[in-house]
Amino acid sequence: MPPPRTRGTALRQRLAELRGPDVPAKALDARALAALAANPGCRRRAILDGAGVNKAALAGALGSPSGFGQSQFAFMRGNAFEARVKADGGADLLRLAHEKLDPGAEPPARARVPELSAIGPEGRAARTALALREAVEAGGWTLLDHPMLALDVAGSPAFLEPDAVVVHPDGGWTVVEIKSFPMVDGSADPAKVGAAARQAAVYVLALEEVAARLDPAPPVRHQVLLVCPKDFSNLPTASAVDVRKQRAVTRRQLTRLTRIEDIADTLPEGTCFSPELPPDQLTAAVESVPATYAPECLSACELAFHCRERSRAGGAVTSLGRSLRAELGGLTTVEDILAASRGETGDPDDPAVAALRRAAHLRAEALGRQRPGTPDGQHPGAPGTQHPGAPSTQHPGTADPQHPEAPRQRAESPEAARCH
Repeated sequence: MPPPRTRGTALRQRLAELRGPDVPAKALDARALAALAANPGCRRRAILDGAGVNKAALAGALGSPSGFGQSQFAFMRGNAFEARVKADGGADLLRLAHEKLDPGAEPPARARVPELSAIGPEGRAARTALALREAVEAGGWTLLDHPMLALDVAGSPAFLEPDAVVVHPDGGWTVVEIKSFPMVDGSADPAKVGAAARQAAVYVLALEEVAARLDPAPPVRHQVLLVCPKDFSNLPTASAVDVRKQRAVTRRQLTRLTRIEDIADTLPEGTCFSPELPPDQLTAAVESVPATYAPECLSACELAFHCRERSRAGGAVTSLGRSLRAELGGLTTVEDILAASRGETGDPDDPAVAALRRAAHLRAEALGRQRPGTPDGQHPGAPGTQHPGAPSTQHPGTADPQHPEAPRQRAESPEAARCH
């Protein structure tokens, strides 16, 4: 059993205790940060990511393993393509940066590629900041291969590693995203480009924090360089992607995140998310932190299957989608929605309640259910109803639909008899 958590310990020690004894921390990358910013109300993901918990191992220990992640084949293909792009000192990459982003500058004939190795993420982040400052002072083209950037997330530092950062002769900085999905005839899959733009926006925010510490602050370009294979080949091509919108959204969402220290203060003493704990104890620890599940979590979080099961069991409206949840106001559960549509609960002046009751009334009409003033649950014009005194419209020799046991008067063919 892990030792009980004390209130006076430092945040890093408290997060280590939440993670579990001797459990290494999982680094928070830009993809996870973008997903966290897309769902800032999920306190569960905030504390698990802040503590460095391996959510994939946690989901497996809870009995809800996730299929989220990149396949090994795609991972190897991406690494091979990135090595191809950065070969020969990044000549192809710098050529594309010059062509797509800065055609008026001098060609990158002799670019600098500084060494960024250091001990630990803090050391690498400091070495990257120093290399960026030296590149601005030296002028010319500089390529930083896998730099380390630090970004404050809910009061805890997150260390991010973009594929590359290019320093232009004018001192500007550009984020480079290298992806293995193809770019056919100059365009790629919009969904994948959007995901890459959200990921690059996180790197832009981290670069802006580094630039703010320099005097004068160099410009961080809001156009990132997206490098992809050209037409299913292994030859690189690139496109400039404007991430100003994604950057603004990510910045706003990150500021809305509850501080990790505040979330940790609300947890019971001894809470631990180690996958080695018994399943019932681990489930209780996870459920002690509220989650905000949405269908979009299935493509962004390893705990999505577990949270979906709990959300459906509780009848939460968010399991049906954020847009529907936003339209229903104070109706937070499916039971509340059904009761309001039946007229049992809810304020009739509430637009959401009025819309639900109107929808229920229209559905009842469409299905031929009972309305006021109509006997036997039928309404005028419904199938199977007939005004008194009206002549029968039933074709002779066919069975009465209201009485399926009535014998057929038309002789059946041998084929129909065999079917019966």
